[in-house]
Amino acid sequence: MAKHGKSGELPSKADLLEYLKTVGGKVSRREIARAFGLKDEARAALRGLLKELESDGAVGREGRRIAHLDMLPPVAPIDVMSIDDDGDLICMPVSWESDAEPPMIRLPARKAARMKPAPGVGDRLLARLKHAGDEGYEAEIIKAIGKSAHRFLAVFRKTDRGGVAQPVERRVRNNFIIGRGDEGKAKEGDLVWVETKHAKGYGPQRARVREVAGHIDSRGAYSLIALANHGVPMDFSPGAMEEAEAAKSPPLGTRTDLRDIPLLTIDPEDAKDHDDAVWATPDDDPANKGGFRVIVAIADVSYFVKSGGALDRSALARGNSVYLTDRVVPMLPERLSNDLCSLKENVDRPCLAVEMKLTKDGRKLSHFFMRAMMRSAAKLSYSDAQKIIDGGKGAHDHITETVHNLHKAFKARWHERSKRAPLDLDMIERKVILDEKGDIARVEKRERFDAHRLIEEFMILANIAAAEMLEQRKVARIYRVHDAPDPEKLEAVRYYLESLGYSLAPSGAVRPANFNQILKLAEERDEKDMISEVVLRSQRQAIYSTENLGHFGLNIPRYAHFTSPIRRYADLTVHRALVTACKLGSGGQTDDEAAHLTKIAEEISNLERRAMAAEREATDRYLADYLSTRIGAEFDARIRGVTRFGLFVMLDETGADGFVPIRSLGFERFTFEEELHSLVGDTSGGFYRLGQPVRVRLEEAVPLTGGLRFEMISEPLTEGLPMKRRSRKTTRRDRAPKSSRKGKIKEKNKTRRKAPRKRV
Repeated sequence: MAKHGKSGELPSKADLLEYLKTVGGKVSRREIARAFGLKDEARAALRGLLKELESDGAVGREGRRIAHLDMLPPVAPIDVMSIDDDGDLICMPVSWESDAEPPMIRLPARKAARMKPAPGVGDRLLARLKHAGDEGYEAEIIKAIGKSAHRFLAVFRKTDRGGVAQPVERRVRNNFIIGRGDEGKAKEGDLVWVETKHAKGYGPQRARVREVAGHIDSRGAYSLIALANHGVPMDFSPGAMEEAEAAKSPPLGTRTDLRDIPLLTIDPEDAKDHDDAVWATPDDDPANKGGFRVIVAIADVSYFVKSGGALDRSALARGNSVYLTDRVVPMLPERLSNDLCSLKENVDRPCLAVEMKLTKDGRKLSHFFMRAMMRSAAKLSYSDAQKIIDGGKGAHDHITETVHNLHKAFKARWHERSKRAPLDLDMIERKVILDEKGDIARVEKRERFDAHRLIEEFMILANIAAAEMLEQRKVARIYRVHDAPDPEKLEAVRYYLESLGYSLAPSGAVRPANFNQILKLAEERDEKDMISEVVLRSQRQAIYSTENLGHFGLNIPRYAHFTSPIRRYADLTVHRALVTACKLGSGGQTDDEAAHLTKIAEEISNLERRAMAAEREATDRYLADYLSTRIGAEFDARIRGVTRFGLFVMLDETGADGFVPIRSLGFERFTFEEELHSLVGDTSGGFYRLGQPVRVRLEEAVPLTGGLRFEMISEPLTEGLPMKRRSRKTTRRDRAPKSSRKGKIKEKNKTRRKAPRKRV
């Protein structure tokens, strides 16, 4: 018990994480309290501490049991998956609870060589793991513990003696031999699930086919790989499809009739579903002179998807729609998402709407919710709306008038927003445009106009109103929460910012406005992209929770997702809660759903991470394919991550992510400075750090895995790193790239043993 802290005292977050990593698996809160000797008030405080870790994405729940997420314990079993060009073994954790991609584990060749016999692909090892920077760990073998049976997705290529499996995971660099009899029903070009078989050293690495998942030449294979890798369901159950096909739009009945109000949908040009519509007009109430009435109407999904039904179970299994480069995997069948629940132009559609009154300076005075019937007056794209804002004309006068009223109300609301001072990162977004063949035609930076901000601001306002209403009526609810940055993480960020000449307020006093001041100063210094990356890394992950932690980024005390029930299950639960709270008829929250909201919030938070990982992975493969014809080209980029093994970079032109191995940094030896997110040259003191703009050359692009490898062209920086943190200079034993020293392993190990510090 001593190693976890003093018995009876509330542990720190670091102590809790160490304990969870050490015990492995899932434990109950009672077991944790017993391990730390906690009683009474301390046990109550433990609950809050675990909630904070959960909001960080550091721990997860399954029922009442808690487990560590997204980080690996100091000692863990790992499977050897591949051997890279330098002889280092690339490994993966045997157990990984998160839907996010597991971190890279590298077992250096010099350490693997100490074990007799030397481990190879297919071995399972018990290893000591040391954090090696952004997205990486370094392993040291404790002992061999058996043979792995790691399952992964690959492309099957037929040969005379069976076949070859080409893995789609970017860290598995080697092909696997599929012996005759191990190919199952696989045919040339099939996407197959394979299982590793044991192999030693550099010999043939073998696997067996377990299941066929599709074909690599099918349209959208890159998306298929991402969906299969992350277990995203693509087909709906027969029961869900039957319910969807039987659904019919309701009559007006007791619904409020909004069909004569020119509500407008404003969406991207390629949008196929339209789940929100907006309208505004000057308020004619003398008590609110200069103010506005605003209506936000949302598709009434709760009328069609009843709690506990087949459609509901299917939607919960997805958690949200998944938006890939070439397709959308919807949360609901198209009969609903693209038809009955889509607010189509000039078609009657049921909706759940909120009418809000705003003062002339944008403060919300009141709100009330209604179940209604609406008829969209126009389907506008963002560019259509912006043209009207800029002085153009809509198809009809009432459309033009509504857009101008919306813009006036938005400007009033923007004034209120400036006083609220939410976190203003404004990160660059990119959109991949495909041609008719399904290949990338170009990558565009998403333009942000007032039309975008207008819709965003009114959606935020409606979400605030939903949270306030449910709190007022005391109905069980799911919040969208974004907790304040973790104090320990803030200390690291503060240290890094100080190294760049910025000053951040003490941890307990940090608000979004403090970050905004730093971002404003960074813009003046032409360093905004770099500082934005640092600020982004300091933030916790937004999640769904039944416990209100507020929304730090938006600087809002209570917030609930209400505006997208077609594509987010959280919003559907909020709609049902509002139907119950406001006594709006059938389709409300059931007692069973209310009792399980905490578990639902945990599940959909995890499913959201899964969707994001699949979206990112599919985009990576498309971009690697797009760049595969530009090997040798040079690009402007920015350093997104720093590890002992090299640098992760993002290209300015396309947003593509890739890796710069440390061997490509030249002949100097570099030391990893974790607190400063930097690699520092031992001889020159020059350094590469997080957020730094650089120039890189593309050396390799592998569309199948989405992997990009670059060589660094930019020289290291020489000014700006605190002298007290610089690595000690060594004698002139400047290290050449590993690739130029093959066959000199003994000399390399000798050099490393003499080095005064741990080196990369």
